[in-house]
Amino acid sequence: MIHFVGAGSGAADLITLRGKKFLEEADVVVYAGSLVNPKLLEYTKQGCSIYNSAKMTLEEVLEVMIAAEQEGKAIVRLHTGDPCLYGAIREQMDVLDEQGISYDYCPGVSSFCGAASALNLEYTLPNVSQSVIITRMAGRTPVPEKESIEAFAAHQATMVVFLSTGLLEELSKRLIEGGYQPDTPAAIVYKATWEDEKSFVCTVATLAQTARENGITKTALMIIGDAVAHHSYERSKLYDPEFTTEFRKGTD
Repeated sequence: MIHFVGAGSGAADLITLRGKKFLEEADVVVYAGSLVNPKLLEYTKQGCSIYNSAKMTLEEVLEVMIAAEQEGKAIVRLHTGDPCLYGAIREQMDVLDEQGISYDYCPGVSSFCGAASALNLEYTLPNVSQSVIITRMAGRTPVPEKESIEAFAAHQATMVVFLSTGLLEELSKRLIEGGYQPDTPAAIVYKATWEDEKSFVCTVATLAQTARENGITKTALMIIGDAVAHHSYERSKLYDPEFTTEFRKGTD
């Protein structure tokens, strides 16, 4: 069995209990070395073979996993955050399907959740934003034209931008062209939940300046929208004494 495991957002104790168990039992671990906290590898048992996929191609990763599976070994493919976001897991799973190899997927704490924790932030505030758009800028890897930053900005929802720290001048320009005001609240969170985590609140117009002044060049998420300021929101109806729910009668 091959287990695809989300390593969590950074801190070694933010892996799930299930993911930790898979690591402890693994004979082979292939981990995303460019982003996964190496402290997680301390959970592995003595004699576990460990491979850093940052130095490998897709074909090399699959070769290691398939060979280990044929030898009856327990394998963990350890991805950063939750691998359903920018994890490139589907291309691995398709080959395993072709080979008739069993696998499962253990979710993890995404870095967009870790970034919210760094700011004590609620992305979905009543009457401010009830939607979260997770996206990235087009760089060496393109994005579909229909998913441009400008198109998403028109919704004025909370936006979390991955993999774009080196493109902040362009990001600000496109956010403003799409409809955000230059003074819309924004934040940059560097290495969310790691020991050297840093977070900075700014505006859409000052994203690049804020990153430059604080030496942030990679491994950061940008959060855009009025939810960052966490004010001018309405009280939750769920806990309003006048609001009736399945479990509580309201006073109205």
